[in-house]
Amino acid sequence: MHQILFSKDAKKDFIAAYNWYESIRKGLGAEFELSIDASVLYIARNPSIFQKRYKTIRICFIDRFPYGIHFLIDKKIVRILAIFHTNKNPTNWDKV
Repeated sequence: MHQILFSKDAKKDFIAAYNWYESIRKGLGAEFELSIDASVLYIARNPSIFQKRYKTIRICFIDRFPYGIHFLIDKKIVRILAIFHTNKNPTNWDKV
């Protein structure tokens, strides 16, 4: 299994989305967190199965919520760069 490292931007992305979902309905943020956790665990076990979308950046789209986890593989480390809403244009980001 690969080690997972979250960038500061990915942590901020997660917190913003969690808070937004929690403001919509109490407990929805926790459901979002469970979806992210399940996807991160899947990435840790199988990072190479995800297609490269932007040079070396891969994306795992999570179930139930319109978000993608953008990450790089560096040997046995997965570096999560962002947790983006699918309506955002990742070609405009400045995280890489």
